[in-house]
Amino acid sequence: MQTSAPAKIETGAVGGLVAAELISVLGTRMTFLALPWFVLVTTGSPGKMSLVLAAEIAPMAILGIPSGALVQRIGSRSTMLLADFARAPILAAIPLLHAAGMLSFPLLLGLVALLGCFMPPYYASQRTILPELVGEDERLMSQGNSLIEGGAAFSALIGPAIAGLLIPFIGAPNVLYVDAATYFVAFLLVLVLVPRRKPVVAAMRPKVLAGVRFLLGDKLLGPLAAVVVAFGFFMPGVSAGLPVYAFTEFDGSARIAGLFYAALGAGALVGSLVAVMAVRKTAPLRLSGLAMLAFVVPLWVLPFLPPWPVVFVALFAAMFCTPLINGPLIAVLTLRTPDELRAMVITAVISINTLAAPLGFVAAGLVIERWGVVPLFTAVVVGITWMAVATARSSCAIAMPTRSPSRRPPSRGQDQAASWTVRAGRARGSRGPKRNAVRSCRVLGVDLPPRRCEWASGPRLR
Repeated sequence: MQTSAPAKIETGAVGGLVAAELISVLGTRMTFLALPWFVLVTTGSPGKMSLVLAAEIAPMAILGIPSGALVQRIGSRSTMLLADFARAPILAAIPLLHAAGMLSFPLLLGLVALLGCFMPPYYASQRTILPELVGEDERLMSQGNSLIEGGAAFSALIGPAIAGLLIPFIGAPNVLYVDAATYFVAFLLVLVLVPRRKPVVAAMRPKVLAGVRFLLGDKLLGPLAAVVVAFGFFMPGVSAGLPVYAFTEFDGSARIAGLFYAALGAGALVGSLVAVMAVRKTAPLRLSGLAMLAFVVPLWVLPFLPPWPVVFVALFAAMFCTPLINGPLIAVLTLRTPDELRAMVITAVISINTLAAPLGFVAAGLVIERWGVVPLFTAVVVGITWMAVATARSSCAIAMPTRSPSRRPPSRGQDQAASWTVRAGRARGSRGPKRNAVRSCRVLGVDLPPRRCEWASGPRLR
């Protein structure tokens, strides 16, 4: 017998999930500074430092898609516990082996690569576990994702700062011990506060590339995933251009460069708080489309190289919009995907986005070396603007009937043709649209038939 979805977020469970996200990401962000600093201190080689960073990213891109099958098999909660519990000793082994004189550079690369293997399934599990905690309601899902985005933004803001404060006092190796401890604390938070739910088991085990095939075959999620990946390619241009801008225009001021990055984190943090309230009053996909337009507007000041306070405000305003974009988009991505494929679809998007980001950094570096930061900022802003306008135009025009929170998908033995279409005007066994049925809609420039106009629906596994 199907149980109805909860009308409100389970505060304790979601709070525990957000707290675990905050602590886990805090450790990750501290590692982003402490680990390269450790390599520089112990080897004195920027080249080796770059290899270590690449060793952490490579497994995320290579193993991200296959890791979705692991999440689907053992469940979201178990994957989160495994990832945090495994990363704690792996990270702690680096300073331990160094102190014992047993840490060679190839061994360091191997340990860092192991750390990178756990990031895609952990991130996917955080999103796929939300429907188990808040139900299949799109607004509650958007709120939950916005809370997670807020925790991540807060950790991204203070993590490097904490590491920067600790390194001069206790040294980079000891900071790695602190980072390892944060993973163990996150493990305990999930273990104690996030309740166990029975994972969805598919009648047939999906293949490794099932998530990719689903994305490519879905006329809504495919373009949305393309938007996520494109932003992953363009935004590194901003990240790469900001330190060069601070160095060339403000006499090499590291303080101003730090303020730029602080603006990014602070804007995302404040925006996540607003997003939790905004999704209660605005349709998630429409909110995301409008936020995309608002995101790109302040970035247009960058090609004109204004004074640093103007850049600070522009970066804060732009990043303020990112939780309003990410929370609803992830909710759409999660709810439209069948339960059996959710982890595989999300890890597929993460993996492709992980591949796009390094390409964006490489392209940005080539543009800066040849033409400077002004052409780079111009190209980035033009590209993001084109995507934002196209996406917002379609997402704001889409017909999005609201699904009642009390309705849940039928069990596997029920008629699949009738599932998730009642609110779109097709009742079980009907031969035509009911009164006030949605006749058609246009999503991201694609004309969809009536049965696909319920944004949170999507094909089920047969």
